[in-house]
Amino acid sequence: TSIGHCNFEFDFCGWKQDENDDFNWHLRTSSTAKLGTGPATDHTLQEPSGHYIFIKSSFFQLPGQKARIFSPVLSRKNKNCKIIFYYHMYGAHIGSLIIYQRTTLKHEKTLLNLTGNQGNYWQRKALILSGDGDEDFQVVFEGIAGEGPKDGIALDDLTFSRECLPSQEFLPAEPPELPPT
Repeated sequence: TSIGHCNFEFDFCGWKQDENDDFNWHLRTSSTAKLGTGPATDHTLQEPSGHYIFIKSSFFQLPGQKARIFSPVLSRKNKNCKIIFYYHMYGAHIGSLIIYQRTTLKHEKTLLNLTGNQGNYWQRKALILSGDGDEDFQVVFEGIAGEGPKDGIALDDLTFSRECLPSQEFLPAEPPELPPT
């Protein structure tokens, strides 16, 4: 079974907000947004009424604060798994979008780091996810606040390719403690 696709029209699908970050990604449509913040339409429907997820700098106090979502857990056996997604980062004072592959909270590998204005349109990216030895993993999308009150980062159509295998286990929130010897 594939882990599938999220177009954010109804909810976050299997993606979860990180409880340990500074603020959250929000579902929204361009029709409810103030003019000049974020994309004019979503990516899925190309409509102002279509949904995507978004962060913008007025959600929080300090540049550098982070909002993170993470995927369902993927199997360490993955070889040709890809995540394909669309992003929109437009404005003079955009922060950063960083995508990690995370095994435990202690081990994150950066797959992509985009900082600053990327243009006023949706752009597609595909990243290869391969299992790292003996640990299952998740994909983490981290948005980092910039300086501009209007400038935001939007994501839509997060899709795992058919080759992606879900994990058979749950990822521990923290590494298990070793039993006393």
